Amino acid sequence: MTERTLALILDAAARGEFPPSDGGITVVPQPGERETGVLALCAHAVVFTDEDPAWVRKAIEGASDDRLAAPLSPHFLVALAERTGRRIGNTDLLTVARRLPGEPPLPLVEIADREHPRVVRALRFRDGVRAWEAPGSGLLVLGRGVAGRWEAAIEVDPAAQGRGIGRALAVSARHLVPAGDVVWAQQAPGNAKSVRAFQAAGYQPVGAEVLLTAGGS
Repeated sequence: MTERTLALILDAAARGEFPPSDGGITVVPQPGERETGVLALCAHAVVFTDEDPAWVRKAIEGASDDRLAAPLSPHFLVALAERTGRRIGNTDLLTVARRLPGEPPLPLVEIADREHPRVVRALRFRDGVRAWEAPGSGLLVLGRGVAGRWEAAIEVDPAAQGRGIGRALAVSARHLVPAGDVVWAQQAPGNAKSVRAFQAAGYQPVGAEVLLTAGGS
């Protein structure tokens, strides 16, 4: 495992192939300057950082008596943030779905507005960002995020909530990624509507993820 990169680990997880469920820790180089974090899989954690792996393991060992919980514990995340000069992001549910052929189920209009708050946020964390509007219903944003993976984010207009628009937007993302790719999405576990929308759209849970960002959150 120590020879693997985060991209390879993510590719395997998307296929349902996980590291051993042994309570172990894999430390890999961060895939880019902006990307440091912790990915908790099935009883195995992956820390992607350019910090000394020996320091990472020692810090995790001292963070909690529960070795499965330690990599995502506040003690370790604070220690990693202080050492790297970064800020701790949300603990998200990480999900993935295969591409679907054909056209999206919603009539989408690509927009060039880079001032929309959802687009502004995406531009801070992703490359190649594109956005589509479902007129009067919501917004879908796609871009390449952690380790170059395709990431989707959606926003449903308040007046359109309760009509399955979130699920339809999440499904639409599966039609818009290139052939042969998968699409990833992060949801805050407390946002039950978002979690349900993505799972109804066929996204499968992979693990929990925390990203540490330079500067503001």
